[in-house]
Amino acid sequence: MNPLSLSSSSSRLLEVTVISGENLLDNRKQPVKKNAFVNIKSESYSCNLQTTKMDKEGGGFPKWNEKLIVDLPMHARHLTVEVQCKNSSGIKTVGIAKVPTTDFIGGILPEDYLHFLSYRLRNEKGEKNGIINFSVRVKNAAPPSQSAAGCAAAYTQQWTAAPIDMGSSYNGSCGVVTGVPVYPGSFLGNSMEKRF
Repeated sequence: MNPLSLSSSSSRLLEVTVISGENLLDNRKQPVKKNAFVNIKSESYSCNLQTTKMDKEGGGFPKWNEKLIVDLPMHARHLTVEVQCKNSSGIKTVGIAKVPTTDFIGGILPEDYLHFLSYRLRNEKGEKNGIINFSVRVKNAAPPSQSAAGCAAAYTQQWTAAPIDMGSSYNGSCGVVTGVPVYPGSFLGNSMEKRF
């Protein structure tokens, strides 16, 4: 199934580049010898499973440098990255990392920002078993004019101030009070004290 045909307004297309693995162990004792590969899926949906090619020579430090396109539903809370290896007894899971979508979607950065991530892998017992390095970016992100461009863009509501009574000396008019915080021992605070 082509992930490009799956994308709709209810999902995002992710470009995930699986870069490398570090310190991958077989049974937590000896390094993986060869044939390591990575499966990436959104949440627990196996219908959207994308797989890298096997690294036949990397052993416990495999390198893939392979781009995969993954369809991520809008409601998804995490992306599952699973490292497996093929040996004489079959296919074995080395470790799994569940990557929260909040690590690469949302916040102050644009959606199409390229995130480089490294995650600790855990085996079936929850024990540490290596690290996976990858990058991720949203391919079908909203145009820059519609997405957040920075911290200030996160605040779309106009700032307003409540009127305050300035007393009879100001003819009962209302005004807005503004100020700059001055902290004891700060550079600004010390320089202001010397001036006055």
